[in-house]
Amino acid sequence: MYSPLATARLYGIVDLGYTAPGEVTSMTRKLIAGGVDILQLRAKKLGESEIEKLAREMLPITRDAGVPLVINDHLAVAAVVGSDGVHIGQDDGTVAAARAVVGPSCFVGKSTHSLAQAIAAQAEGADYIGFGPLYATGTKPDYTPIGLADITEAHRRVTVPIFCIGGVNQERLPEIITAGATRVVIVSAFLLAADVIESVRQVKRALGMEN
Repeated sequence: MYSPLATARLYGIVDLGYTAPGEVTSMTRKLIAGGVDILQLRAKKLGESEIEKLAREMLPITRDAGVPLVINDHLAVAAVVGSDGVHIGQDDGTVAAARAVVGPSCFVGKSTHSLAQAIAAQAEGADYIGFGPLYATGTKPDYTPIGLADITEAHRRVTVPIFCIGGVNQERLPEIITAGATRVVIVSAFLLAADVIESVRQVKRALGMEN
């Protein structure tokens, strides 16, 4: 396993659905200052050249902080900028195909929306999985929430890191953790917070992590 993934518990995403391109650098600095363990760039509506530009702005900041940068979907961008990781969805092909593009030094994560998909993603060699959406979320409005019932079983059947995602926020953390989650992804609750740094710190405390 890619070693930073083994200890990572809090995954942040700079989503261009919530953050303007001109604010990506400052948001990256805030999320890192708060203490995210991994940071993803997700820009569903931008072209590859724009995404590459933003990734190149983020990389020096994430590298200096020792926080892995993950590119969502765009394998070619991940390969050309040399990001630490890439994240693919269920409709984005296999982990092996992604790894063939990005190379062995780039870890590959995959979105899963059921226990069966989680098990399958591990079998095909994903370095970590996203598991959700747990709740209805504006980030993924077309996805039916999977709820909390399968979290414990997913952790029993899957040994790679499982990051629970989808509508996760500080208020819901207690029930998510009680359901068996050990790692979470938070998007809008961080990006729309009045004080991003403090919001991240509060979640880290709730997860029992040091600031």
